[in-house]
Order: sequence, then structure tokens, then C-alpha cells
Amino acid sequence: MNNSVANTARLLWAGLRALLVLTVVCGVLYPLAVTGVAQGVFPDKANGSEITANGKVVGSELIGQRYDLPLKKGQQTAAPDLKWFQPRPSNGLGTNSVNTQYKLILSGATNRSGDNKELIDWVTAAKAAVVEDNSVPGHPVSPSDVPADAVTSSGSGLDPAISPAYAQLQVRRVAERNHLPVARVEKLVEQHTDGRILGFVGEPRVNVLQLNIALGQLVNGA
Repeated sequence: MNNSVANTARLLWAGLRALLVLTVVCGVLYPLAVTGVAQGVFPDKANGSEITANGKVVGSELIGQRYDLPLKKGQQTAAPDLKWFQPRPSNGLGTNSVNTQYKLILSGATNRSGDNKELIDWVTAAKAAVVEDNSVPGHPVSPSDVPADAVTSSGSGLDPAISPAYAQLQVRRVAERNHLPVARVEKLVEQHTDGRILGFVGEPRVNVLQLNIALGQLVNGA
């Protein structure tokens, strides 16, 4: 009987010691080591790839944000502020009425099949809106010129980038709304177009937040 109690006590003590050691190693030392290496080697990415403007953090280069007008009484969805470049449509993007902050609401895809009527209606309405919003006097936008990312959300719903084609489609509208030469806005898009990673991975892309920060500086003469 005494031997049985002694053996049980030894097993419990061994288990407790293992728990304490693993807690310290896995719950304290390992996280501290990983955090220290991350902060030392690539602090920018470790801190969320923050983007700053005028000395303030205005967002992350990994998370998209919207550029909308203030919500009016009776409106359920705010209208886009057309003086800014607009991101991909997405229910995962938070409203950004002052273009300096973002609010993350949710992340996720629509989970609709390609022949789903609701998705087709969304895409049709989005394409009509893109055509209407970006057509300027003397330069109407053809529905066939609207790229896929202008009317569909990404898998996460938080994509911060758009295609160069969608950015170019918005150039004349942005130039007109901000009283800027079209060529200057085209140059701005070109300067903020990133190529494929390592030359072959992914597609060329334009980070909307970074582009709009540069646009704001151009408009304000910074």
C-alpha cells in the first residue's frame, strides 16, 4: 500500500515537473526567442507591416481599406469617395471616411459558386458602377475594359492591392476630381506598381493605401 502511494506521488511529481519545464520553455522562452529574432531581423514585418504618413500609422500594407464618403441619413452603404483610388469590392473592408484609419470588420470570401445568381447580380451591379464612376467627359469606360478585380473580392476579403489595369482605369476620374494632369496621375500609378515577386511569382499589383498617400501628398503639394 505504501509502495503504491509512493509510486503515485513520484509519477505526479514527475508530471508536475514536466509541466513546469514545458510551460517555461514553450510558453516563455520560445516566444521570447522568436519575438527577439523577429524584432532584430525584420522589425517592420514583425510589427504588422505598418504604413505611416505625416508621422502617424495609417494602416498596414497587408490589409486593405475603403475610401468612402460619410454615411448619409437613410443610407445603408456609404458611397465611394471618387477623388481617391478605390480598392476591390469586399465585405471584409472597414469604412475609412477620413482616409487615415482603417477598421477591420471581418475576413472571408463570399463562398458563392460561379453560377450563383446572387454573385452574378453583385458582379453585374459592380461592373455598372465601375463604368459609371470612371467614365469622364470624352472618355467613356467600356464594360469590356473592366478587369476582374474591379468587380470581385479576394479570397480573404482584405486584399490591399489592385491590378495595374484597375488602377489605370481609375486614372482619368482621379485626375479630374483632384484637378491634376492625367499624365501626372499615370506616372504616380507607374511609380507604385510592384512587379512579380522574384520575377515570376504572383502578378503585378498596386497597393491602394500607398498610392492614395502619394496622391494626397501630390494634391497638397508635399
